[in-house]
Amino acid sequence: MEINVFYCPMSRKRFTLATVFLAGFLGFLTSFTAFAAYPDKPIKVIVPFAPGGGTDLVARTLAVPMSDSLRQPIVIDNKPGGSTIIGTDALAKSPPDGYTLVVATLAHAVNPSLKAKLPYSQDKDFAPVILVGVSPNVVVVSADSPYKTFAEFLAAAKANPGKLSYASQGGGTSAHLAGELFNSMAGTKLTHVPYKGAGPALTDVIGGQVDVMFATASAVGSLVEGGKLRALAVTTPVRSTTPALAKLPTVAESGVPGYSAGSWYGYYAPAGTPPDAINKLNASIKKGAQTTAFKSRVESEGLMIKTGTPEDFAKFVKAEEIRWRAVIKDANITPD
Repeated sequence: MEINVFYCPMSRKRFTLATVFLAGFLGFLTSFTAFAAYPDKPIKVIVPFAPGGGTDLVARTLAVPMSDSLRQPIVIDNKPGGSTIIGTDALAKSPPDGYTLVVATLAHAVNPSLKAKLPYSQDKDFAPVILVGVSPNVVVVSADSPYKTFAEFLAAAKANPGKLSYASQGGGTSAHLAGELFNSMAGTKLTHVPYKGAGPALTDVIGGQVDVMFATASAVGSLVEGGKLRALAVTTPVRSTTPALAKLPTVAESGVPGYSAGSWYGYYAPAGTPPDAINKLNASIKKGAQTTAFKSRVESEGLMIKTGTPEDFAKFVKAEEIRWRAVIKDANITPD
């Protein structure tokens, strides 16, 4: 582009103002042109868990269609620890340029109520991108349990306060919260038995040492199929659409109206990320979540696709924070 500069009589003040305006305009054009090419380098997605779990599966499966639509590599960076706080903090301290994301889960909504102090601001350090979907927990008992239906289990729990127990993979986890919400809404007194992980918890449920578990779908799928566990109900407000869980009733329709608990997955960027980048990421993830490849891979998670706008995701998480804060406070829940 050729720029011609012509001389004309002008006061120094006017000349200075004109120069400032021209410099600002050229700077705007430069930055606009540079960002119009977004993305022009690889995008990193932080998974705040170790490789191999449900969150890792969602991130890695979505990375393929995201890369195709954005035409850039998607790099998965596993940063486990601290109930997702380590990975989430890494995102909060990343440049707000659209090149770093985190896959958030239920832990993101409950950590502010479980932790006295967080290394980031829950309300100021994150920009919502999109909710991917929600996944039910599954109420399971041993294959040898006397309870054949959820209604039978509910009746026994009400008739024997304090005598039945439920397992979880640790304090403050989805299984723990689902159990305490059940106690609160059903008027029961199941005794919580925490474990260091879902594996040992389910082993004791299978063996009959613990009566029940509100376990994640991914943790119990093969055990139910193999006949070691009996599934009684799902914890989401509507029945699952995935084949493996479609025949199970919900807890809400089986005697605890209004009951709703489960896991979910969504993406955040650092606060201050340009809206154009947020919108491109939202569109890319939304498109990827509707692919046949993604849907078939997450069936074992019982994941129900539920995408929307960044604003929808922000409202969803805020509602999760509020309702779980009440459960955590009432049950005096603390992390292990």
